[in-house]
Amino acid sequence: MEYVSTRGKAEKVSSAQAVLQGIAEDGGLFVPTEIPKADAAFLESLTGLSYAERAKKVLSLFLTDYTEEEIARSIEGAYGGGKFDDAAVAPVKSVGELSVLELWHGPTSAFKDMALQLLPRLLSEALQKTGETKETLILVATSGDTGKAALAGFADVPQTKIMVFYPDGGVSDMQRLQMVTQEGGNVCVEAVKGNFDDAQTGVKEIFGDGAFAAKLDGEGVRLSSANSINWGRLAPQIVYYFGAYADLVKAGTIKNGDPVNFTVPTGNFGNILAGFYARQMGLPIGKLVCASNQNNVLTDFLQTGYYDKNREFFKTISPSMDILVSSNVERMLYHMTGDPSGVRGWMEALATEGRYDAGVGMIQRFQNYFWAGWADDVKTKETIREVFEAEQYVLDTHTAVAWAVANEYRRRTHDERPMVVVSTASPYKFPGSVLEALGEDATGDPFALLDRLEKKSGTNAPKGLASLKGAKEIHEGSCEKDKMRDAVLAFAKK
Repeated sequence: MEYVSTRGKAEKVSSAQAVLQGIAEDGGLFVPTEIPKADAAFLESLTGLSYAERAKKVLSLFLTDYTEEEIARSIEGAYGGGKFDDAAVAPVKSVGELSVLELWHGPTSAFKDMALQLLPRLLSEALQKTGETKETLILVATSGDTGKAALAGFADVPQTKIMVFYPDGGVSDMQRLQMVTQEGGNVCVEAVKGNFDDAQTGVKEIFGDGAFAAKLDGEGVRLSSANSINWGRLAPQIVYYFGAYADLVKAGTIKNGDPVNFTVPTGNFGNILAGFYARQMGLPIGKLVCASNQNNVLTDFLQTGYYDKNREFFKTISPSMDILVSSNVERMLYHMTGDPSGVRGWMEALATEGRYDAGVGMIQRFQNYFWAGWADDVKTKETIREVFEAEQYVLDTHTAVAWAVANEYRRRTHDERPMVVVSTASPYKFPGSVLEALGEDATGDPFALLDRLEKKSGTNAPKGLASLKGAKEIHEGSCEKDKMRDAVLAFAKK
């Protein structure tokens, strides 16, 4: 299978090349030239398999230039060896009338581990397959969770360096600690004076700067990405939609072929886009419910076809969703229109004017697949409290947004198909906000909050978070948003 740019001005590449490059030469995102199909027999074959076995079957459809052995080796390295604290890797739990797909049992307690434990291995295989001799510098902008997951995945991986930019003051205390304490001879973490969109825009501009790429080339370095703009990061996320469906069949909740809805908390649109790909492949997904926080640019876009980032930016208690420029919308527009010139025009308008109008004709296309809603911080806290009181189950602040929007969707549409809420982080990553929602004392350092949440919930904090207590803060760097190139070049020269 080959991959092309959403903007239509780059050459076709193999899956290994797409993983290595991260972003196309014309600034677009790589997409497969065709969507492989998963028929009823394929779905039925997944039911009795482990998560790793399911991943091998699904990813083999996309990574066609990787050998069976290369894919198996990468998957075992990602999901084996006790890296996940649940044998199911991504278990589905029944909570009241809804099902919850828990994607946070990996080493950094967030759903990004599902892909970022695998991407470094796919990239290492790609380096070998393509004969690349340069060092690959992984450049990442994070709103909280991607940064630590990428750092953990790429730390000390041969022939790579990784540099993560996060918005100064725009992540939770626990998220910041996870990043700045990361060990590894090839890692660097920088705070950007600005919000996530500033960091993400800076990274995208660096990728699109040919002169800067030439400077790095002179240092024997090439760039790639671990954000969901990289196909090697997005493809592994498709797997857990198939996995959740197979688990529901296995549990007898549904029969093979029955449609299921998913509600996804999303900021950069990658998580829910993976569900879109799964649906296009043939997974019986009825509706993909897009859940946003108060930065509800996606809600407005899916309802009106008009994307406008020129709005007030809110710092919320669900910081990983505090995003106004959702990169993966570009892929969805490409697949819905098949028009790279149109996509290119929209993205240029977004870059220069901060807005674009996809047209009224797109609204019905959106609504064939998606329903969109949002919840503010007040509703998010209320949802955490209500679910805990009713079910003794603790939601994190992002999953609570999804839970609230899922129930809003069900009330408004009377859609009685089974609903799966995609849970993207452990509540222990945001203990202050969760405790406050539960009516508990939320003052003190992050580790006092972990202890308090353990007592309140009757559960244990993930070891990876508890072990941060006393860890040395290694990375203290910060830069202005217009100085990111200087920081990258300095790190590349080390």
